[in-house]
Amino acid sequence: MVQRSARSRKTLLERESELTAVDEALGELTGLRTDGAEPRTGPRGALLAVVGRAGIGKTTLLAEVRRRAAARGCTVLAARGGEQEQRVAFHVARQLLQPQFAGAAEVDLRAQLGSWYDIVGPALGLCAPTDGAPPDPQGLRDGLDWVLTHLAVLRAPMVLVLDDAHWADPESLSWLAAFAPRAEQLPILVVVAYRPDELPDHAESFRALPGRAGGRPLDLEPFSALAVARLMREALGAHADDAFCRECWAVTAGNPFETVELAAKVRDRGFAPTEGAAHLLRDLAAAVKGSGLIARMERLGTSTVRFAWACAVLGTEIHPLLAAAVAGLGHEEAADAADALRGARVLTGVESLEFVHPLIATAVYRAIPAGFRVALHGQAAWCVVNDGRGSAAAARHLLETHPDSDPWVVQQLRAAAAETLRSGAPDAARSYLARALREPPASEDRAAVLYELGSASLLTEPATTVNHLRAALDEPIAAPELRHRIVYRLSQVLAHSDRLAEAVDTLAREIRVTADARVKLRMVAEQFMWDAFRADEPDHPSRSRRLTKLADRLTGRDLTERYIIGLRTWDAVLRGEPAHVALHHAERALAGGLGWAEPDGGFEVPVLVALAFMYADRPGRTEELFAAGIADFERQGWRGAHLSFAYTLLAYVRFRRGRLAEAEDFVRAGLRLAERVGPGTPAHWYAVGILIEVLLARGRLAEAARTAEDYSFGAPFPAAVVFPDAQTVYGELLLARGLPKEAAAELAAAGRRLERRGMRNPAWCPWQLHLARAESHDAPERAVATALEAVARARQFGAASAVGQALRLAAEVSSGSARVKLLEESVTHLERSPAAYELACALVALGTELRRAGRAREAAEHLYRGLDTAVQCGADGLIDTARDELAAAGLRPRRLHSTETDTLTARERTAADLTAQGRTETETAKEMQVDEATVVRLLSAVYRKLGTDRTGLKDVADPV
Repeated sequence: MVQRSARSRKTLLERESELTAVDEALGELTGLRTDGAEPRTGPRGALLAVVGRAGIGKTTLLAEVRRRAAARGCTVLAARGGEQEQRVAFHVARQLLQPQFAGAAEVDLRAQLGSWYDIVGPALGLCAPTDGAPPDPQGLRDGLDWVLTHLAVLRAPMVLVLDDAHWADPESLSWLAAFAPRAEQLPILVVVAYRPDELPDHAESFRALPGRAGGRPLDLEPFSALAVARLMREALGAHADDAFCRECWAVTAGNPFETVELAAKVRDRGFAPTEGAAHLLRDLAAAVKGSGLIARMERLGTSTVRFAWACAVLGTEIHPLLAAAVAGLGHEEAADAADALRGARVLTGVESLEFVHPLIATAVYRAIPAGFRVALHGQAAWCVVNDGRGSAAAARHLLETHPDSDPWVVQQLRAAAAETLRSGAPDAARSYLARALREPPASEDRAAVLYELGSASLLTEPATTVNHLRAALDEPIAAPELRHRIVYRLSQVLAHSDRLAEAVDTLAREIRVTADARVKLRMVAEQFMWDAFRADEPDHPSRSRRLTKLADRLTGRDLTERYIIGLRTWDAVLRGEPAHVALHHAERALAGGLGWAEPDGGFEVPVLVALAFMYADRPGRTEELFAAGIADFERQGWRGAHLSFAYTLLAYVRFRRGRLAEAEDFVRAGLRLAERVGPGTPAHWYAVGILIEVLLARGRLAEAARTAEDYSFGAPFPAAVVFPDAQTVYGELLLARGLPKEAAAELAAAGRRLERRGMRNPAWCPWQLHLARAESHDAPERAVATALEAVARARQFGAASAVGQALRLAAEVSSGSARVKLLEESVTHLERSPAAYELACALVALGTELRRAGRAREAAEHLYRGLDTAVQCGADGLIDTARDELAAAGLRPRRLHSTETDTLTARERTAADLTAQGRTETETAKEMQVDEATVVRLLSAVYRKLGTDRTGLKDVADPV
């Protein structure tokens, strides 16, 4: 049943239900159902999984799927996992996708793959890896998603078939398992087959099929006695009697592979299929697999056995000449061996050989004596390299050899790791380098191997990276450049693991022993940078003075100097120096270029420079820099922590501009990316903190509190500085929940921590302003003093948004006429700033105070402006406050505002306006010249879109 050359449709027995499921899926995919009717919802894809033990017929069923798909005009992508190829990164992905681009010139490939060319091209073997930083695994998976989605749409309908998924390489299988549930949204049918007991954990999504696929895989059962009898009679003739066929079923347990092979053995032996010969079947069946198969193969001769062993070591898609070289046979001798193995139904194929069934391949491989098997893998590695297939192809064989202090092995493994890492498979690269370390390398190369091993672990196992890099520094290192690279990488991974003090200490030790002035300057720059992110920095004033003195004498001639100037920019922002000083240094840092994905620098300083413009009320410039930075990340395929930071901080820019709905969308995108990186990382703290800020501004307190609880947003707070400051956000949340004492404690603690570091700018962290609000409940005089000190600091920085926010919150804790005066000045400043949400808050607060002071006309003007601005910002809670104040003033809210109802059609808006004015459905229908049913339908859509009902429409109606 599994011998490809001998299969036919008549042997596909007892698979009617499975084929029905396949036909239904193909019908939905191609737009033609099995009953000839059109599908109800148009062509759509699906995920089907076929499961069962070895030899149960999965491969035969998948071959039929491919045949039927091709007959319906589908594009078919096919691949098969291999037991010997599991450690070859992207082996399955290349089988699937490489043929779709076969023969294309580089210019055509670049046109087809676009910006993904340099990211997915190396993984798919379409181009050589670039010398730049490797893509992170998630970015590469996103690129593969794009390629497959693009092909599915371009060459629809498409069927993707993966056999032996349990043996697929981890990189390919993780990608496909994540992609497969999306098949229902694309014109692609994904069909996978695997042995359920051998499926790895990272492919669990195949076990629970999405949507209409039925919730479970197609589990193949063994053949019944009737099916075995039918198959035997097809193979041996109708004269095979019942007793003989029943014994065949008994000795094979209905296993299709064993049944087909048993029939072939009976035919080869030439004995009659009768009850009298039934007693011979058990011994004959034993020869189909295991020791019986090996004994039968050994009778073919020593050369044939060696050739079979070589093929088993090479795996699938075996080139005969390469197998001959591994076996140490001449061409003629190898050709004779191949013929003998084909005749014995062990191998199939001519120009490319493969085993008739994976069970046979496994049995042959395991029959090779252990010592000889190791030697064959070593010979295979040498032959693969000699054949021009490269180090990466040889590496999987070298993993099976014993350490022997062989420099050639270390060289090949390091080359394979470098290629694999740049292709986006750090796990595979790490396994190669770990094996190279065990060889072991020469003493002078050991530090380099440890450095490479640490670099390969950087994205997935930072703690392991630290250990490897520290071990590298303990080795004798002849090349200063290597030592410097190790120090840079070690400080980077320590900092990104929230171990900033260790990162700074590592650099400090190296600075003391480094003679090269330019190298020392770069290390000083790195030290300044990680100090800037330390929440527990012991001597900020001293560092700030040294940074200022150094930066002021640099010209920005290279990236290191521009980094130092950029850090001077950020220091000016934190300390609250006048905004124009910070902007002056920001422009100096940018003058020579400050890319976000520089090979010799991180993205942290460019981000800080960009944010300086935001705090200085130039968010448009910030967004320009962020757009360029995000493009840099995406070109590199960096879609993990890097892109999470970018989206999250872009959300913060939108938040400070008062574009709250956009901010929420961006921060949720950033949080999704941060969750792929892992909880507790700085990226996660940034995203959750900004999301809570946005939710509070939108008036969704319960959701903000639930978010904090869900993500454990609270003490202990991170050792790294994040913005907005996590402890301050937490205090603000406590205050919003009506817990002023608890809020005051957190905010005071945040203040003590930041004051020690000279971080005095309320534009960056308004802890003082929120502390004043918390103190006003029990100590109103102290609250006013605290708030006015924050106002003074904001005036020193000079950004209109910072001054306006400080004045507004100072007014909140003040009383009498002082409150109105502060709010009037706040509005004046905020009208000159880009902070639309802060302006809306100030306008509503001022309107409220004016109403209470009896100044109704002025109150109405400010409340209406505040309401309109709040609507534009998406600040739902503030909208409710403004409407309540208008109602308290005896004013009716406005007519439906165009920005509030921009999701409504013209007819829906008309129906809503008339209803808000008190018209009945009958009157509205008459005025609109439609029937009442149409009015009811229009109003239903309005209520759904606005989240209100008929009575609620008057709250968004204009005064007459």
